[in-house]
This record gives sequence, C-alpha cells and structure tokens, in this order.
Amino acid sequence: MSITVLSRVGQLSNQEVVVRVKLLVQREREATAALVAHLAVLDERQLYLAEGCSSMFTYCAQVLHLSEYAAYSRIEAARAARRYPIILDLIGDGSVNVTTVGLLAPELTPENHVDLLEAARHKSKRQVQELVAQLRPQPSVPSSVRRLPTTSLASEDLGNLGPSNLPPLLPTQSPAAALSPPAEVPVPARKPIIAPLAPQRYRVQFTANAETHAKLLRAQELLRSQIPDGDVGEIIDRALTVLLSNLAKQKFAATDRSGGTDHPRSSRGTVPRSRHIPAEVKRTVWKRDGGQCAFVASDGRRCTERAFLEFHHVVPHSVGGEPKVENIQLRCHAHNGFEAEVFFGRRKDGPEAWKTTYG
Repeated sequence: MSITVLSRVGQLSNQEVVVRVKLLVQREREATAALVAHLAVLDERQLYLAEGCSSMFTYCAQVLHLSEYAAYSRIEAARAARRYPIILDLIGDGSVNVTTVGLLAPELTPENHVDLLEAARHKSKRQVQELVAQLRPQPSVPSSVRRLPTTSLASEDLGNLGPSNLPPLLPTQSPAAALSPPAEVPVPARKPIIAPLAPQRYRVQFTANAETHAKLLRAQELLRSQIPDGDVGEIIDRALTVLLSNLAKQKFAATDRSGGTDHPRSSRGTVPRSRHIPAEVKRTVWKRDGGQCAFVASDGRRCTERAFLEFHHVVPHSVGGEPKVENIQLRCHAHNGFEAEVFFGRRKDGPEAWKTTYG
C-alpha cells in the first residue's frame, strides 16, 4: 500500500504536492485536536482501567503504541484542555501545538490562560521556554567547572554494594564476573545545554576536554585583576567577543572602523570575468542582508538560516554575472544549491557538482 501511495504522490505536479501537504498538515492538526479531546474524556472517566492499564500513560504507550514523548505531551495537553477548552481550538488551527501546551500548562490560570496562550501563538519551543522564564524566573546558576565521572565502577566502591544494588548481569556474565570492575567505558558525548532561566539570563552547560579546561584556568589567572571572582560566564563572554570579531573579518572582511587603525584598504577593483568577490562587496552585502540567507519564497517568507552562509551570484558567474553588490546576495548552502538547480536544471551527479561552475 505504501508503495502505491508513494507512486501516486510521485505523479503529482510540484504545485499539487505543495497544496496537498498544506491540506494534510491542517487535517493532522484537526485530528490531533480531536485525539486530545477524546483522551481528555477517556482520562477523566478512567476508561484505561477497563483496558487493563493502571494509568493513562501506560494506556497510551502500550495500547495506543504512542512514543513516550508523544504519550506524555498529549496527556498533558488533554488535561490542560479539560480546564481550558480553548486549547482544542488553538491546536486545531495550528496556533499552538501539544509541546507548547505542555510547557505552558503549569502556568495557566483562569485569569491568565487566554493572554498566555495568545502570547505563545506560533512560537517556537525556545520562545515558549523564554516566555515561561519571564513568568517564573529561576535563580542564576553559579559558575562551576567539574570533572565528569566515568561510567566504570571503581573497585573501592564494590564493598558498599549490597544484594539489592549489585550491578546487573550481562547475558554472558557469571555472578563472579559481575563483581569484577568492568573495563572503563568512554562517556558518550552529551548535547550542550542552553536553557533560559529568566529574561536575558541563560544556563549554559557543555563538556570540555583537558586542554580546554587548562585554557580556562589560565584565563581565570590572567584576568583576576579584572574579574576577581573568576566568573566563567564573564570570561566566555570576552572570549566570544574576540572570536566573533575575528570570524567576521574572515567571513566577510569586516573591519573595526571605530579603532582608527583598521580602516578598509581601497579596493583593487574587479578583474573582468573574475570569480573573486572584493572585500568591500562582501562587507556591503553582509550588512545589507543582515547576516541571513536572503532567499524569499513565493509567499514572501524569507529563509531564517544564519549558518552555512555563502555569497551567491544572482546571475551566475558562468553566464557572465559579475561580483558586484547588486548581483551578490547571501544564501545558505541549501538555497544556494537550490537556485543552481532552478537556473541550470537538476544534475544527475548531485548538487555538489555545481560548486565548480556556480557561485
């Protein structure tokens, strides 16, 4: 069946695919709202008990086979919707989603729920977290640097293990092997944490290797006269300021005009048929486009990507386009390749092949 459906969709025109995707997304939102409403009643009546489940979560996960996250988020939305039915309408029209409702649920009251839900309309998860941080500010996290523990079981800890907390046996282990200290296992990489605590304040957490740790300690020592408490956040801020300045010079030939010593050198001009983009053109284009991909869709929506940006020739260099301000725009890597395909047609050897001919 899936092959048949995919085959049928593959026969649609580009415009038909876009129209149908939008229609299906709206249907999915309406279906989600209907599901949340039914779950609200099922939960209120505790119908899951008759289905052999001890909780609503167990019913959603084991009977409905929802993922743990999907089950949790929909249950949270259902319970919030029981208190404030307007949530169902907002989910149905796409104003909010179940994740947004889950984040806001603890903060909703009869007095503020309308205004708060309106403020969260079409907001991203990060933006909603910032909204919650404004309502319930968290204290600042004290700066700290600590060594991460390994996942190995230290031999000196074995004497503290009782019958109830012995390490679980692996399928091929004997009881004696279980009491032997296992080989040290590398700690898996942890995703850096950036979470809003309150307006204009964030908790940032990451893992540093020994070399980075040593650099940080050295920076604390050298900055004691300026940062007596050695605050890591202040040191990182200063380091990032210098890093961003250097990256700006590398990426789009930025200069520090205010210092009086780093004025841009006069342009050597553009060599006819040259692919080289003068530094002055890069500076002007970057400032004009705001350091953001300048691709605009047919409905007027501009790409919001600010990473992997490239200088794009509106009229490709290979057909005579010159590296002048009016012919250069910022594009993210994806849109740069996309416009190559639009202009030249899709190549069988993939978008990477355009790099040698398309700028």
